[in-house]
Amino acid sequence: MDTKGLLQRIGIDRYDGPPRLEALTQLHAAFVDQVPYETVQYQLTPGGPLEPEDVAKRIIARETGGYCFQLNGTLALLLTELGYRVEMHRGGVQTVNRPGDIDGSHLVLTVSGLAEDPERLWLVDAGLGDGLRYPMPLETGEMEQYPFTLRLRPSEKTDGWRLDHDPRASLIGMDFESAPVTLDAFAAQHAALSADPASPFVRLASAFRRTPESVVVLRSVGLSETFSDRVDSTLIENPTDYFTALADVFRLPLPHYSAADRDTLWRRVWSQYEDFQARATSS
Repeated sequence: MDTKGLLQRIGIDRYDGPPRLEALTQLHAAFVDQVPYETVQYQLTPGGPLEPEDVAKRIIARETGGYCFQLNGTLALLLTELGYRVEMHRGGVQTVNRPGDIDGSHLVLTVSGLAEDPERLWLVDAGLGDGLRYPMPLETGEMEQYPFTLRLRPSEKTDGWRLDHDPRASLIGMDFESAPVTLDAFAAQHAALSADPASPFVRLASAFRRTPESVVVLRSVGLSETFSDRVDSTLIENPTDYFTALADVFRLPLPHYSAADRDTLWRRVWSQYEDFQARATSS
């Protein structure tokens, strides 16, 4: 992987010294701030790379961000090359529409080997969209990660852990197994979630960015920004504003898209909004 290129892509010009918590925290925050969680990439060409080296090339070129398998897979390789001990785990995300079964539909990372305490484990996850901004110690407790409060506790579903998200977020929580796995454990789920027309990642273009001041979310053409005391929402009504938001807000200028590609994408995301409106009216 082009480690130097990826570090520069997330705004870190140089990285020196042994693995430390301060550096891990900086890397995590920079990654979720600069590399969007997004499913825009699956709207025109369903499917996509899983291998971290291939994902990193597209991230560096600002062609894509990724979702959990791609983002955490790439982050795992980056941290490994920087000297951290990284393990992957099978997880499952709970939302109002998903029960949160631990079916390998989410990839979770734990990190150890920090100079301050080499055996202490940390939860690292850049693949939850509006989830972690910083690593969390893998122990029972809660942590303020503006604008949310996140809580960790032993899972009731498996020999592992449960992350309870802030009630204001669309994500209710996430459970994951303690047992480590390899990236191959997620290949079948990646193939389905990134390419099946019935997959929610194919059916809805979305993007998330965890900024220092807020959480910004784009679903089809609905843009929202969550702060500690309010949520600002707006509707993007034309393609110029849509692609400006992708480029400026989500760091996703899509340089490989032609004018025809952009027109097709705009028509698709607007259709997704119209479908949402129709369902809301009928219910």
